[in-house]
Amino acid sequence: MDREFLTDLFADFGPVTIRKMFSGYGISADGINFALSLRAGLFLRADEVTIPDFEAEGSKPFQYSTRAKTVVVNSYWELPARLFDDSAELAQWARAALAAAQRAKVRTRPKAKKANKPAKKVAPKKLVAKKAAKKTVRRVGKAKRAHG
Repeated sequence: MDREFLTDLFADFGPVTIRKMFSGYGISADGINFALSLRAGLFLRADEVTIPDFEAEGSKPFQYSTRAKTVVVNSYWELPARLFDDSAELAQWARAALAAAQRAKVRTRPKAKKANKPAKKVAPKKLVAKKAAKKTVRRVGKAKRAHG
């Protein structure tokens, strides 16, 4: 799927931003990514509220294989094929996907830094001693080479 096709597909939903991502495109609205267009298909953001709708349509979550295993990404589900021909209903699903992405963004806000937390980690004493020993060995070696 190319950019022009995706722009037309989401026309009833409203303006979308389409950016290169992985092997395809990330599709966002209002700065929030809610869909992925990849070689494997078109996937919408989903959560516990919307997953039952995808399951009822027989859709599957996005997945990919690594050398060791198959990874299932339960937060993106395949767009039901029938929606490619029903732009009004596709727009409803896209709005639901955007809402799921917004709910996920609220849940994953970064935590505020604690004021009493030390600014810098202090190296363990053993590590400091090892580094000092290495420097001493290097200096002795350089001195022997210079005078030897």
